Amino acid sequence: MNPSLSNSRIIDESRQGEPFYSTDSETLTSPELKQFYIESYGCAMNFSDSEIVASILTECKYSPTREIEQADLVLLNTCSIREKAEETVRKRLRTIDQLKKQKPGMTVGILGCMAERLKKTLLEEEKLVDLVVGPDAYRDLPNLLNQVDDGDKGINVLLSREETYADINPVRLQSNGVTAFISIMRGCDNMCSFCVVPFTRGRERSRDPFTIVSEAEHLFGAGYRDITLLGQNVDSYKWIHPETQEVYSFARLLELVAQVHPDLRVRFSTSHPKDMLDDVLHMMAKYENICKYIHLPVQSGNSRILSLMNRTYDRAWYEDRIRAIRKIVPDCAISSDIIAGFCTETEEEHQDTLSMIKWADYSMSYMFFYSERPGTLAARKYKDDIPEDVKKRRLNEIVQVQNEVSRANLARDIGKTFKVLIEGDSKKSDQDFKGRNSQNKMVIFKKIPGVQPGDYVNVLIEDATSATLMGRAV
Repeated sequence: MNPSLSNSRIIDESRQGEPFYSTDSETLTSPELKQFYIESYGCAMNFSDSEIVASILTECKYSPTREIEQADLVLLNTCSIREKAEETVRKRLRTIDQLKKQKPGMTVGILGCMAERLKKTLLEEEKLVDLVVGPDAYRDLPNLLNQVDDGDKGINVLLSREETYADINPVRLQSNGVTAFISIMRGCDNMCSFCVVPFTRGRERSRDPFTIVSEAEHLFGAGYRDITLLGQNVDSYKWIHPETQEVYSFARLLELVAQVHPDLRVRFSTSHPKDMLDDVLHMMAKYENICKYIHLPVQSGNSRILSLMNRTYDRAWYEDRIRAIRKIVPDCAISSDIIAGFCTETEEEHQDTLSMIKWADYSMSYMFFYSERPGTLAARKYKDDIPEDVKKRRLNEIVQVQNEVSRANLARDIGKTFKVLIEGDSKKSDQDFKGRNSQNKMVIFKKIPGVQPGDYVNVLIEDATSATLMGRAV
């Protein structure tokens, strides 16, 4: 889900945890306050949740630090999507446990998707944490911290049918001041057989659209120029006005946010093929500042495997959605999620996935091999019968094909001029800027006088790799 990742990538483990801290206010770094440190793993939703947690903590007299050794409170916002992701967090907790022994007053906690599944193991058996907080219980953090201070363990993993954190203004953590996330809904009602999200994040509920627009207006006023509307399935966004019973669909929400300002770019993630309807596509075509990019996970190119995954669409339906995108939004880039080696997948069915990558012409993909997750439908009904070496070989073939498609996709942009939003310095050289075009493609170009991050620049593309466009400002 994270739009800042590279154009093609094997994902067989969680994103490396990253420290979060705020640069928004000097009052947040007062030496008189206790200090907190957050590492976030996994998807963009987790990073967005960490910003909500930071806001709650600052309200109860904590300040952020980028140095874990200085922290009184260390929190890991966790991911459960794969076994490797959980093991990454476990290893990190063991390292932090050694640090805690040198600083006895330190409190260590886990947030997010691992909280419910491993609460007993981490609290009682391995004794690696003092605090376990589920995705819907962040408001309870002050109370839970008081319990820990009193010598008890703090735990709340209850899921909610109402919580959206709509009234909380997130502290923008590790921000470049140009791009930001806005969570528009929580939970998921899609029971994909391989996925733990419905069990770790609960049922779907949509946030009040007027609070979303207000947050977008606040961000634009603060200098942000690119926002991503986040949800497990944004296309199923639906909010009903409690007084008028007026229905707000995702297409209508997109229009409201796009109307905040023409210079505010609007992105969204993630879309589900069964809910990606033409009204959203027509709205994208109507507004220049709604970015021409859709992340539309296919997971498999084979209809039988899609049925086993309980994706509720087949290959023909998915292809119809791609055709609709190409027709209504001709310049739209499309990316995907792909799983290699799902239960009973044959070599012929694997080839269907490879052919889908080529046919759909994905600009990038997030690529996994299947990892059985306890409690899911697949774990209960299907045997994980594809040997790991076969999974890895199929995944490598998927990556190779995607790299070839990505390289050809970006090569077609050579000679074109794009409106690029500058996000900051290139990682490789402070003489170059990096930024993205509307299609979410990273563009690198030489700095020119008089422009800075947050400005738009027209860039003529002169070269391309499989992941990046290079050009010059014109």
